[in-house]
Amino acid sequence: MVHETDSPTATPPESTDASRPTAAATLLALMHAQGEVERLSEREQLLSSLLVSVNAVLWAIEWETRRVLYVSPAYERIFGRSASLLLAEHRGWRDSIHPEDQQYAEQSLAQVLELGAVEDRQYRIITADGQIRWLSDKCFTNQQATPGKPLIVVGIAEDITEKKHLELELQRLATTDVLTRSSNRRHFFECAHHEFERACAQGLPLAFLLLDIDNFKAINDTYGHLEGDQVLLRIAESGRGVLRRGDLFGRIGGEEFAAVLPGCAPERAMQVAERLGQEVRQLGFSHEGRPYGVTVSQGLANLTAEDATLDSLFARADAAMYEAKRQGKNRVIVG
Repeated sequence: MVHETDSPTATPPESTDASRPTAAATLLALMHAQGEVERLSEREQLLSSLLVSVNAVLWAIEWETRRVLYVSPAYERIFGRSASLLLAEHRGWRDSIHPEDQQYAEQSLAQVLELGAVEDRQYRIITADGQIRWLSDKCFTNQQATPGKPLIVVGIAEDITEKKHLELELQRLATTDVLTRSSNRRHFFECAHHEFERACAQGLPLAFLLLDIDNFKAINDTYGHLEGDQVLLRIAESGRGVLRRGDLFGRIGGEEFAAVLPGCAPERAMQVAERLGQEVRQLGFSHEGRPYGVTVSQGLANLTAEDATLDSLFARADAAMYEAKRQGKNRVIVG
């Protein structure tokens, strides 16, 4: 009997167990990469939202060419101009700076090369629709820049217009008489002291004029304090109208005003005082249909070598003003 030999055993299919870890690792890597992309996208969206919401312009320029490399979205909101046009024409930022501030802005920016950082450069810009806005601009640079690589300056420009307006208003309130809009006593004498010192140092003429409204108490008693306020206001307007640019004028007492005339020779100072008295006399007042007039008594003192301080000049003007009162008012007396 012929015995059939056993047929060879078939080779079993190769096991896939070894391939499973590789596939799983690939899948996990893909899932991790997708998560990183999503997180990166979220961070980009967050950064974009922050840049849009910040009321300041982040910027970067190449120093040598002044080419603008980047500006944040706030540029268009604050300047009212196209960011793409600025990137194409780098002079757009400089041309937006107020003409009176351009030299300062350029010189203060150049200090970054020496200092590495320049903070609080305050200057004005003119927006596309003609508004004037204030910027506080800070800039920085890496002084250890790689040789052969362009020097990059970065900065942040904050819109401080509202803050600046508040500062200016507070300064105005601190230095101005609320009723007459003239300098108040403290501010007037601060400026007067400066002009006195300058005149003495440079040998220039200087005149101090003091004027007091005649019979002002009678005006208040007869017509009321509101009418008296109108008299004060209009005399202050006359004073500012008569005086020259650079002259100081202020209300230093209830019905008392003063002026300092830098560089004004005695003859010219007398002409100014007489013209001011004439202007006041020509003011027309009336109360309930009853017309009345107002005059002022003035004391004028001119700087001499004996005047060691402003106080001595002021004292002579004050004495001359009271002499004008004694001589019948409505006149100028030189002390």
